Amino acid sequence: MFGTILGWIVFGLVAGFIARAIVPGKDDVGLVRTILLGVAGSIVGGLVFGLLTVGLRGFQPAGWIGSVIGAVIVLVIYNKVTGRKRGIRS
Repeated sequence: MFGTILGWIVFGLVAGFIARAIVPGKDDVGLVRTILLGVAGSIVGGLVFGLLTVGLRGFQPAGWIGSVIGAVIVLVIYNKVTGRKRGIRS
């Protein structure tokens, strides 16, 4: 069980960092929020992938690409809800 939790943390951290690198602008989220972003992205990515391919089959996390896409979606929504990143200023 500990290995599974540690795996989700590492997986979430990597997917969250990649999503933060893809979405333009500066993110003021810490390490814990980055991990949560990646884990939530994996869940969202799994749902979106399931809906687009074989239909919804319950909780099913996505792979790396689906997780990063899901994390980008979650990050954009998070930024809109919290009012962060209103635009890139030059």
